[in-house]
Amino acid sequence: MNIAVPPTCLTGQVVLDLGQLHPGPHTAMLLQQLGATVIKVERPQGGDSGRALGADTFAKYNRGKLSIALDLKNPDDQTVLKGLARRSQALIEGFRPGVMDRLGVGYGVLRELNPALVLCSISGFGQTGPYAQRAGHDLNYLALAGYWAVPSQVDDHTGRPNVRLSDYCGSMYAALSLVVAMMTARLSGQGQHLDVSLHDAMTAWTIPGIDSMVRKTGKDIEKMGHVMPDNDLFATADGRFIALGILEEKFWDNLRDALVPDCPALGATDFATRPDRLRHKRRLNALLKTLLATKTLGQWAEQFGTRDIPWSPVLEYDELLDDPHVVARGVSHASDDGGSRVVDFPVKFSGGIAPHGGPAPALDGHRNQVLRWLATGDLAELAR
Repeated sequence: MNIAVPPTCLTGQVVLDLGQLHPGPHTAMLLQQLGATVIKVERPQGGDSGRALGADTFAKYNRGKLSIALDLKNPDDQTVLKGLARRSQALIEGFRPGVMDRLGVGYGVLRELNPALVLCSISGFGQTGPYAQRAGHDLNYLALAGYWAVPSQVDDHTGRPNVRLSDYCGSMYAALSLVVAMMTARLSGQGQHLDVSLHDAMTAWTIPGIDSMVRKTGKDIEKMGHVMPDNDLFATADGRFIALGILEEKFWDNLRDALVPDCPALGATDFATRPDRLRHKRRLNALLKTLLATKTLGQWAEQFGTRDIPWSPVLEYDELLDDPHVVARGVSHASDDGGSRVVDFPVKFSGGIAPHGGPAPALDGHRNQVLRWLATGDLAELAR
């Protein structure tokens, strides 16, 4: 049964995805979830590098896209890409700066063909600057953006984040900017070139903390108000972890009342207010660590009960998908092909939004459809 989906400002907009691995494909996926049609342009030999990492990894960001294979060093295939760009509203690419120009399909050329086209170039360090040609991946951008420059815990450590933060940060900025630029082009008839740097994106997130904290205090956590003894992760007796998010005094009062029977020292006046707790942060943090390690996660869950405390278990991989809130919110659903789960756009639109899904495309699997659209301009040719 076909479900009628209300159109969005991206309905009927065609986006060419020349990206590989994570940032570019994720950006294109976000636009697709918001209503755009995405044509994935891949190398004939092996396609997107993400394919080499496994079908499930490739599917994460490429479900529902159309695929055509083009060798951009081949003049005939360059001509095809130029034709696609002439009919499309946006093109996303993730080459190193200068590569599109060397291939003869840079912004200057594409703008002549389609003045309303928005070209979004996503790179590690941007199109300009001393690092522009530097190789890098997520960890490099985090390191150079000062991600680890601001301590966040009483016993702080440098550890690898468990998600690709700079990739996601950059792709979110790219998608937001693309929607604005595409809507502007629709009004003005003029496209533009978006220069998205993953390093810039992460730096925009880290500078406020560096500027407001580290530059004023050094790395002395005693002077850092955001490093709190009761807002942290704590190990339990069974090797699990509890996250405490204590900020407001009422939550400290509720936590203290729950824990004082096991640790009377927590009721001391030294910890009565937020300023008090910050002055004695190392001692309080040590008390909480020692106490919370004496019982299992389940025992603490029972002890906290229905008290109004911002605490949560640190969920394991096999618990997340069955979490009742995740299920109720419908953040993801099982794929029809039995592969990796489909993650839907995580914002609820009261007017509705197209369901995300469908299989990931086979390499060059939609060549005929794409070429028919190129010849006719009829979007119906791109419909499955």
